[in-house]
Amino acid sequence: MLKKKRSQYLLPLKKEETHKQSWLLSQSQFFLYSSWSLGMDHHKLVEKRRKSTRKFVLACAAFASINNVLIGYDVGVMSGAILFIKEDLKTTEVQEEIFLGILSIISILGILAGGRISDAIGRKPAMGLSAFVFQAGAVIMTVSPTFEVLMIGRILAGIGIGFGVMIAPVYIAEISPAFARGSLTSFPEIFINLGILLGFVSNYAFSGLPAHLNWRIMLAVGILPAVFIAFALCIIPESPRWLVMQNRIQEARAILLKTNDNDTEVDERLSEIQLAAGITDAEKHQSKAVWRELLSPTPALRRMMITGFGIQCFQQITGIDATIYYSPKIFKAAGIDGNSNLLAATVAVGVTKTAFILVAIVLIDKVGRKPLLYVSTIGMTLCLFTLGTSLSILGEGSVGIALAILSVCANVAFFSVGIGPVCWVLTSEIFPLRLRAQASALGGVCSRVCSGLIAMSFLSVSHAITTAGTFLVFSLLSAISVAFVYTMVPETKGKSLEQIELLFQNNICGGFGNKNFISLKFLGDKHKVSARTA
Repeated sequence: MLKKKRSQYLLPLKKEETHKQSWLLSQSQFFLYSSWSLGMDHHKLVEKRRKSTRKFVLACAAFASINNVLIGYDVGVMSGAILFIKEDLKTTEVQEEIFLGILSIISILGILAGGRISDAIGRKPAMGLSAFVFQAGAVIMTVSPTFEVLMIGRILAGIGIGFGVMIAPVYIAEISPAFARGSLTSFPEIFINLGILLGFVSNYAFSGLPAHLNWRIMLAVGILPAVFIAFALCIIPESPRWLVMQNRIQEARAILLKTNDNDTEVDERLSEIQLAAGITDAEKHQSKAVWRELLSPTPALRRMMITGFGIQCFQQITGIDATIYYSPKIFKAAGIDGNSNLLAATVAVGVTKTAFILVAIVLIDKVGRKPLLYVSTIGMTLCLFTLGTSLSILGEGSVGIALAILSVCANVAFFSVGIGPVCWVLTSEIFPLRLRAQASALGGVCSRVCSGLIAMSFLSVSHAITTAGTFLVFSLLSAISVAFVYTMVPETKGKSLEQIELLFQNNICGGFGNKNFISLKFLGDKHKVSARTA
């Protein structure tokens, strides 16, 4: 059987049909190209908005954290300035302890007032007030002729620091999207570390001047950031969550549009915030006063308070502020002589502390809060034990000096990579919106009380049980903090502030990583929740 070619069965097309097919093909190609082009344009617009959003949130976090440079600078500069204040004003060792420790104790007033003031006038004006009060104290300290006047300035600076310590993390947590909240809420800690480093550098730079002048210049340099703070307050917006609490919903939505990638997410976040803030009439009539609720907490709130306040205490009772304030004395005990050499060694501490806080920023939203806390607390325990052992056994030899510097630098590195920034992130995350400002304030009180007690007793305790013995006690407390992190701290990475509340309501806190699991599904306005324990 003969096989015919395929072309023999095909009828020849008319000329008009050929043109028609060509036209249809061209139209189809044009439609496909247009669709592809529109898709590409939409993708570019989405990507452009995402980049713009992240830049805006990053700028807000950075500007809100400038205040913390002042806090860090004060801590860093005082470690060296106190050497020359003692020489110029003829202060005693007890006065030295009181002068350094009183800042933390007095800052409690600022912390407690800061929560209520930030709720009343807004987060942004409260940050401005914080900077103003601190700057007033810094000016008085710079020109003080006597120890008594110096203390007045120190008290004012402490109140300003209390405002700043509490408000900045709360503001950043409330304005940040969930995916970047951990990194951004760590910004205040970055800027504190930067301030500490600048303080150490200032100490070394001006140490060669006469004793009656050098410490005043060191303190005066801390007044300069006020210009940047005033500029920052003109740029950053108010917290959308605070605006919702004032029932200024449209203003809050406008800010959320700038801080979130898409409109759907904005509406979801706004709905969650309204629900958490108790905007409905029923919530308004049934809600208790904030402080009354904190004093008579529910089981879930009690767990939040134990976690938040506990981690704040452990951050300080392991001796980080004593290590910074008294680092020249620690290095002197190890065998380093001369003020310039002592202050040069503290610069190495400042560089290490600042560098490793940057590591924490990179990792906190990738590996989570809890793994960083484990690394930090375990590492600090080993470093504090090594420092105590080296000071007691090796004495003032070259090996002892090297090991002391290495131990102090490693200790601040482990602190900066974990419990330093994570502590403030957790405190600003775990409490319900209606309680967040006051609860964060109480957490700050715990931190400042512990810091003040350590700073005001370090020299006395060191005389009683030696510097080495003091650091061995710190290492024991640090070991206890490891157990606290395991049993009481939940993983909050990637969860919205409203979802985190459910972790405590379901008592899902302790354990390693994924041992416990919670599944949160927000269905419409009802926000139904399903939870299971693996």
